[in-house]
Amino acid sequence: MFDNGDLRLVVMQLLSERPRHGYEIIKALEERVGGGYSPSPGVVYPTLTLLEELGHASVTDERAGRRLYTLTPDGLTALAVSQTAVDAIFARLESGAASRGGPPPQVVRAMENLAAAVRLRLQGQPAGETQIHAITAAIDAAARAVEES
Repeated sequence: MFDNGDLRLVVMQLLSERPRHGYEIIKALEERVGGGYSPSPGVVYPTLTLLEELGHASVTDERAGRRLYTLTPDGLTALAVSQTAVDAIFARLESGAASRGGPPPQVVRAMENLAAAVRLRLQGQPAGETQIHAITAAIDAAARAVEES
C-alpha cells in the first residue's frame, strides 16, 4: 500500500489537518482508501513514536491513557519539504490506484504487521543468536505456509 516512508508522510499530513489520536489516524486512512485498507495499530503507533522521537510530533496524555498527537513546527517544516510527494501519495489513494492490482489489502496489512513486529523486536537492543534463529525460523515457516496455500 505504501512505499518506504510514505506512511510517515501520510500520518504527518493527517496531523497537520488537526491533532489526532492513533485510532483516529487509522480510521482517517481507512476512509481515504474507501474502506479497502485499514492500517494496523502495529504500523501506525510505531510511526507516531518515530515522529515524536524526530521532534516532528508532540504528545499530550489524556484521560484513560489516550495520547493526542500534534504536528510540531519542525514537523510542519519537514512536511512542507515533502509536500509534492505527499500530494502524489494522496492522489494515488483517492484515485483508488492503490487498491487496483497487487496483493489484496488484507495481505498487505499482514505483511506490514510482520515487518513492524520484526523491527520492534530487534529495536534498541542487540539480537542474540537464539533470538535471530527464532525470528528467522518464524519468517521461513510463514513463507513455506504461503507457498503451500
